[in-house]
Amino acid sequence: MIQKSGLLEFWKENFSFRDIELRAFREVKREDFIPEKLKNAAYEDMPLPLMRGKTISQPTTVMMMTNLLELEKGEKVFEIGTGSGYQAAIAASIVGPKGKVITTEVVPELIHFAKQNLKKAKINNVAVYEEDGSKGYKKEAPYDKIIITAACKEFPKELLDQLKPNGMIVGPVGNQNEQEMVRGIKDKNGHLELEFFGQFLFTPMYGKYGFEI
Repeated sequence: MIQKSGLLEFWKENFSFRDIELRAFREVKREDFIPEKLKNAAYEDMPLPLMRGKTISQPTTVMMMTNLLELEKGEKVFEIGTGSGYQAAIAASIVGPKGKVITTEVVPELIHFAKQNLKKAKINNVAVYEEDGSKGYKKEAPYDKIIITAACKEFPKELLDQLKPNGMIVGPVGNQNEQEMVRGIKDKNGHLELEFFGQFLFTPMYGKYGFEI
């Protein structure tokens, strides 16, 4: 069984994650965000099944996406795909009590699971909504950062309109069989400058701008 310390050593040798990101990983217990029967596998570097075909991403993927977002204290973050709440918890730990994470999910069982997990972890700056996140969430917009934790065909314009100038969006873009991790940085004129960070495989995003169920 891989321990949390083993992952931290692996990342220090192979990645350039910031101290604030590593601190969040130390503080947030992944075992609090997975089904009871899988707790012994909490720090295996692989995705784990949740329910309704959904998964919790492997720790390295969570940390890579977090690192690409360049989160700072006090920021407001929007997430599509709450899952178990783990990615939101990591982000919430970084942005701190003056920041906020808004996260959306379309699977009711996962919403209940995530809310339970976040409460157990005593994380108070995350709001979970049952919404079609592909359209964003205008009631809380605009956002400093947006993270998509499901495969999307593109970054929807309706979503990008809710991103602040100089804000960042990160997510896996492609088809249902393969995606590329993309970061978009929105300039003051609303133009999105894209960067690409390799191939990934995520479960699909559904909704108005997602894949058909």
